[in-house]
Amino acid sequence: MALATELHLQFHAGATVAVVALGFYFHLARWEWALVALAVGAVWSAELLNTAVEAIVDLVSPQYHPLAGRAKDIAAGAVLVVALGALVVGGLIFGPRLWALWVGF
Repeated sequence: MALATELHLQFHAGATVAVVALGFYFHLARWEWALVALAVGAVWSAELLNTAVEAIVDLVSPQYHPLAGRAKDIAAGAVLVVALGALVVGGLIFGPRLWALWVGF
């Protein structure tokens, strides 16, 4: 249900498909797949938790409250931190391969 309604989850779904496709294209080693799977799982988990926090905050605080906004901002910040970590993992695993592919053209 969350995937159907949450734009950020749809973005993560597209990114997941792209990463998996790149992984097959570059024939990742098993340990590389493990790191990619952990990174993808961490991002999805963080985004789902963020979505849950936002829903709960909206339920208990329908009007604006500074603490409600703070809770949402912190949850979104957690997603950003995890996504940046996943980006680093992706850069370390795919970066050299993509660079070699780019230079080869």
